This record gives sequence, structure tokens and C-alpha cells, in this order.
Amino acid sequence: MSDRHVTRRGAATLLPAGWPQPKGYANGITARGTMIFIAGQIGWDAQGRLAEGFLAQARKALENIVAVLTEGGAEPQHLVRLTWYVTDMAAYRGALAELGAVYRDVIGRHYPTMTLVEVKSLAEPGALIEIEATAVVPD
Repeated sequence: MSDRHVTRRGAATLLPAGWPQPKGYANGITARGTMIFIAGQIGWDAQGRLAEGFLAQARKALENIVAVLTEGGAEPQHLVRLTWYVTDMAAYRGALAELGAVYRDVIGRHYPTMTLVEVKSLAEPGALIEIEATAVVPD
């Protein structure tokens, strides 16, 4: 039997019995409502200028996700899935502590389901990270 943790927004995180508690993500989430699908966001500003370095690009990509959420009437706690694409897994692993602080600063302590994939390159030259998101705003 699954251990379900219901949040104040009506969504529930899923943790199968006997599984260890994940750190920084959820194994699964149930949610009902209006779905918002956010294209992969990279670390650039409204003028198309990329931030300098992995952590700065990660922060800006997360901030861009929050901007799109806001446009859709949603907030970070409505996120149910993030897919991270990085061009250098060693850079990601080397920045985990700092990246966690950046994540909490922008998103808070809400941890949706997440997937991380290393890719050879991204469509935008110079981009080091791209994050795709899905959110559900409760009815």
C-alpha cells in the first residue's frame, strides 16, 4: 500500500510502501485541475541574453518557469513534473548544494516529480541547462 501525503492544494505525493523517502523530488503525484504545460526554459532574460555559468542559468530557467506559471494563474506549488536537461552532468553534480539553494530560493520547498538527463547539446548555443515543466491548478 502506498503512503500518500496530501498537500493543502489537494494534490498527493505517492511513496510506495517500503521505498526510501526521495530527497529533492517526489516519486509520483496525483492531481486534478487545469493542466499547464511549459516548454523547456533556458537561462536567458527577456532580451535573449544567457546568464553566465551553470548556476546562474539554472536560476534564470527556474525564474522563467515561474513567470510562465504566473501567466497561467499558477504558482510553483502547482508544479507536478520537471524534466531537466543538462549538457554536463559533472557540473550538475558539482553544484548540487548550491543548486538546491537556488531551487529553494525560486521554487520553495515544493518538490514535484523530476527527471534529469544529460544531453550532448541544447538548441540554443551556449545554453547549459533546459527545464521543461508541467503544473496542475486545482479546480
